[in-house]
Amino acid sequence: MSIWEHVGEFAGLPVRDFVPGEGLTDPAGTAYRLSVDHANADGESMFEHFWGLSPDDPACGQIVALVIGDWHQIDNETGAADVIAALAAARDRLPALRALFIGDITSDEFEISWIRQADVTPILTAYPALENLRIRGGEGLALGPVRHDGLRALVIESGGLPASVVRSVCAAEFPNLEHLELWLGSEDYGGDATPQDLAPILSGAVFPRLKYLGLRDCEWADALAAALADAPVLRRIETLDLSLGTLGDEGAVALLSGGNLSGLKRLDIHHHYVSDEVLDGLKGTGVELNAEDPQDPSENDGYRYIAVSE
Repeated sequence: MSIWEHVGEFAGLPVRDFVPGEGLTDPAGTAYRLSVDHANADGESMFEHFWGLSPDDPACGQIVALVIGDWHQIDNETGAADVIAALAAARDRLPALRALFIGDITSDEFEISWIRQADVTPILTAYPALENLRIRGGEGLALGPVRHDGLRALVIESGGLPASVVRSVCAAEFPNLEHLELWLGSEDYGGDATPQDLAPILSGAVFPRLKYLGLRDCEWADALAAALADAPVLRRIETLDLSLGTLGDEGAVALLSGGNLSGLKRLDIHHHYVSDEVLDGLKGTGVELNAEDPQDPSENDGYRYIAVSE
């Protein structure tokens, strides 16, 4: 999963830019991508063309997946609020929508920490059948008290995820959520969450159907691993993803000492600072291990860096 290029596939469907004038040629088999066209000085964008489609166009009713790209033009004051409002207002036109990605924005367009999001609660309220929601960017992001029985996957990618958002996710009622992925990021970019903020997830008190837990891009990965070592949630999920962070020997040994790894099917720690000796211990658990992209802190004056921050 890269933030340096646009997604080519989303929700199992190929992504295709919506081209004004061509209409919707395969709404059930394509994830259409909408974004501002920076080349147009008058602010013309795919958004205006898309919302300008006839409400009676039967193709609109067949759209199952949308990817929202760059919505910024001259400035970034309103964030994604206008886009979210337009999507919520279009709910009757998009009855088949099951997957939505808000923020397919590359670092060439906007650094991840610069992306201004907004309250995404209206999306969940407007689309009770939505199954997959992916969001990129943490600044301005909010989630109010909400229950959503349809949501199966929630992904929030951020260079620094505010603790308020983490707590809001924990407080939400998603009884059928199977995939939860939070990029916790750096304190320098607003990532001020702590293990205590994640306590409802780690205790297994929320999301009873969770199979995949991704707590990624975390600059306090050793402390996170220590909190996870004896966490009840490890006894019922299939995949633990701690990749993109700063996991080292201390955290990896804590996971081993907790004795709960054997219940997992997969452990992903790629982009890590774990020594070969401790990696051998992880491999010995029998869990499918992804330990690619090892990092060498000596190359950074002893510092450990997460993969995605700015």
